[in-house]
Amino acid sequence: MIDILSWVFLLGGAFFLVSAGIGLLRLPDVFTRLHGAGMADTMGVALTTIGLMLQAGLSLVTLKLLLIWLFIWFTSPVAGHSVARSALVGGERPVLHPRDPQAAAAAAASARQGDAVEGRAP
Repeated sequence: MIDILSWVFLLGGAFFLVSAGIGLLRLPDVFTRLHGAGMADTMGVALTTIGLMLQAGLSLVTLKLLLIWLFIWFTSPVAGHSVARSALVGGERPVLHPRDPQAAAAAAASARQGDAVEGRAP
């Protein structure tokens, strides 16, 4: 029974990690990519480590996996926030309407005008 439960967690973790990878490829801008990857990889790593803990049983390996899980649980959101903040400071703007090229171009032009008014480089 533990093996079946372990494999359910491992497959669930693999699903979330693969969906994070697809999100990195398919989403339109850096901010949505960070959100997709940050949420999915945290859940994927959590499920994967739980599955591995079930496989390891009560041992030192389980403690090490728990420490890895906690480390990733705290650092992944902080890293995502830091990258998003540096993208904003670097002048990157979110894509507001990725499906409508005219609206996206108008939003980009509006953002450039706002940057010129505020004295920032486009």
